[in-house]
Amino acid sequence: MSLHAEALALLQGWTAPDPGQDALRRRYVDHLAAHPDGAERGCRPDHLTAGALVFSADHSEVLLTLHAKAGRWFQLGGHCEPEDGSLPAAALREATEESGVAGLVLDPVPVHLDEHEVTFCGRPGLVHHLDVRFVAVAPPGAVPVVSAESTDVRWWPIDALPEPDDGLVARSLERLGAPQSTSDS
Repeated sequence: MSLHAEALALLQGWTAPDPGQDALRRRYVDHLAAHPDGAERGCRPDHLTAGALVFSADHSEVLLTLHAKAGRWFQLGGHCEPEDGSLPAAALREATEESGVAGLVLDPVPVHLDEHEVTFCGRPGLVHHLDVRFVAVAPPGAVPVVSAESTDVRWWPIDALPEPDDGLVARSLERLGAPQSTSDS
């Protein structure tokens, strides 16, 4: 099955957690139905991307990258490549490449969708990433390594993230069955 077909089937079958996420899911499905190249970076103005929110083995920290072009802290992820057989495979490849951490374990069910304009890649308004986000867990003692795409990669306590996370961490911890931080209450 092609990446495009797999992505379409995955998103058609995904049960979104709320009406906003379901609206995005339908948008992604419509995009893929209309664009056979919809998961490729050359599809403009929109294309699917895949990312992973990586937790430490004990679920107390999140691994984030300081994106070199954007100058902001993000979860790991990026463009799908021709060799990726699925969105989970793309997310795992990107997270491994960008973190330098081997042995990540990825949950193959999406946890969150996010559509965003990419102002640091060409002219503003011309590129939108339709990001499909997954959850991954690093092996105990994992030490990240900065990649060429990043200025920094580091572990952050889940209750002290450098950027607002719009509930992604809580949804991801719920998916992992991990206890929630008491500071969120």
